[in-house]
Amino acid sequence: MKTIVFSVFSLILVGCTKPSVAQSVEQAKTSAADLSEVVFEKSDSIEIEQLLSAPLGSDTILYYARYFVGRPYVGNTLEVHDPEWLVVNLRGLDCMTFVETVLALAVTRREGGIAFADYCRNLARIRYRGGERGDYTTRLHYFTWWKRDNVAKGFLSEVTGRPFTGRMVVNDTYMSQHADKYPMLKAHPEFRPVIARMEREGNGSDGTYLPTAAVGRGPQALNMVRSGDVVGIVKMNAGIDVSHLGFAVWGSDRKLHLLNASSLHKKVVEETLTLQEYLQRQKRPGIKVLRPCVG
Repeated sequence: MKTIVFSVFSLILVGCTKPSVAQSVEQAKTSAADLSEVVFEKSDSIEIEQLLSAPLGSDTILYYARYFVGRPYVGNTLEVHDPEWLVVNLRGLDCMTFVETVLALAVTRREGGIAFADYCRNLARIRYRGGERGDYTTRLHYFTWWKRDNVAKGFLSEVTGRPFTGRMVVNDTYMSQHADKYPMLKAHPEFRPVIARMEREGNGSDGTYLPTAAVGRGPQALNMVRSGDVVGIVKMNAGIDVSHLGFAVWGSDRKLHLLNASSLHKKVVEETLTLQEYLQRQKRPGIKVLRPCVG
């Protein structure tokens, strides 16, 4: 199909906040500018509008996340336009675009949006620093950047609590030290020092995470974690803070599982392994948990 270029993560929780009326009005005023450059296929826009109008159950996030089960895993779908334009691609998802797609759908639905342009505006607000798309460096490339920015914007809140005893220390350096692995950094060497500066500014202590040893507890012990929460798989080595994203799901076995766009399975899946088993196999120290603010 032809690509169309359209110009025109006891409970302690930072509470979700809804945009004020003034903020909503201002967003409406600037929507045209935010959506001036979008890359998509017609099938994407049709599917988005169908999803925005579909009858939902009680859990918007899980509805949309489970809708994509079986959708192919495809990496690097955002690296298709220079300069940076907003890319919408539902035909293939990686872990980040899967989470962003679901969150943008849920936010747009909360706001009463029914048009593809409404969705695109929210996707840009979620994907870019301060909600405004500029060049490649404005994209929220690392989980910690993405988390902090979207908490500040009111789209997410961070879940913590007594079992969250791991100390998160961010030391992101991978992009600036491996610029040759990123097509846009290869094409624009002037972006590398900008990314390196952002890495330094974002590094340091970042609260706590839930250790792998605690992830296997049941819903009573982990009552602060809900199905539909965003899960970030903590890495904290090799210059990367978090290596993977997905959604938490409480299974019928009363254990946490991961709903994710999986490079291993080559598609979006709800893992049969428990989340603790998944973390043990991947040799990861634990998880960050974020609550989508879509209620």
